[in-house]
Amino acid sequence: MSGRAGVLLLMLLLPAWALAQRPPVTVPPGGITTVSLQHGFDRSAPEPLQLWAPRTVLGYDEVARGYGRLHVTCSEDPAHGRCPQADTGQGPVGPATLRMDFLEQRSGQRITVGLIGALERIEWERTCSDDYWDKAVFPLWTSANRDCHIAPAGTAATLRLDSADIVQLVAGRWHGELHLDLRHAGGALIGRVVFVLAITVTDHARATLHLPAFGASNGRVQLPLDYRPHPLPGSIGGSATLDLCLYDGTGAHSPRLLLGAYDSGPVQSEHFSIWHDSGGSTELGRIDYQLRLRHGGRELALGNRAEVALDGLDSAPLRAVTLPGLPYPVYCVPMVMTLHVPRVPAASKRHGHYQGALVLRMRLPTRRP
Repeated sequence: MSGRAGVLLLMLLLPAWALAQRPPVTVPPGGITTVSLQHGFDRSAPEPLQLWAPRTVLGYDEVARGYGRLHVTCSEDPAHGRCPQADTGQGPVGPATLRMDFLEQRSGQRITVGLIGALERIEWERTCSDDYWDKAVFPLWTSANRDCHIAPAGTAATLRLDSADIVQLVAGRWHGELHLDLRHAGGALIGRVVFVLAITVTDHARATLHLPAFGASNGRVQLPLDYRPHPLPGSIGGSATLDLCLYDGTGAHSPRLLLGAYDSGPVQSEHFSIWHDSGGSTELGRIDYQLRLRHGGRELALGNRAEVALDGLDSAPLRAVTLPGLPYPVYCVPMVMTLHVPRVPAASKRHGHYQGALVLRMRLPTRRP
């Protein structure tokens, strides 16, 4: 015996208001609430940071509780945030900006950044909404609301550091504290929220050997050679110094790096050389020079096509420089390089103008802070 069974499926489409749920009853936090946030990004791809996610409920209960007029103000200390310190009574003008300071731990550099904040009011019954949320958006620091037959019963906040603002922080390790006071209508203080922010910013694409005298990573260095007739035979020699600043793209937090020097002249040898303009590859038209680098109280010799390890960069003194395309100065590790021509008999060299090309190459650790 065989049979067949059928099942009738009934599809029920519910309107959006039937799916809406009231937010949970929330008592505003009293005392001091500390929120610690760690964040990191590279400046080539800045990432925003949420302090209060959209519609973070600050307080919600029956209308009589008065939570529909909660608002947030800054503390009396501008170092911990700058915005109104009292109820402004503003209407639904949309989100607004408050400002806070960040301090870079290595250099002591201070940068002020803007954050975007807003309040939304929540209904107890769906009097004028289909989901309990009033459509009006207010600044953080106002107790104003929009009465729709019945006053709102709760308040939610949003607070974020947008990509366009956070990218103002240059490479380094930044720390900031934001103190916000939660208040009833009339200004009575309920509690304080302290945001402790630690933000690590890298700028790997801009890591460079900067030449402050030229404002760039390349330049033309004059190597003066003086002639001394005595003692006989007459000789030529001289030296020039060049300021370097090593920008590692992390705010000088790399503990070490490798620095190499390469002579890209017409003839490859163990020497650094400049060559007579008339050409040729003999010693008559070549003047050799030496490179020395002063770093950490020591003088290091640089060989052609060799590298030296530079340690202690994360504790060395710093220098502020301006790099193209950055809104604030960055900090790099300064060093002095000397180009020295040992004295040679003047008669052994052709009279005239000499020039050459020197390439410096910085190699950073594979794993960087």
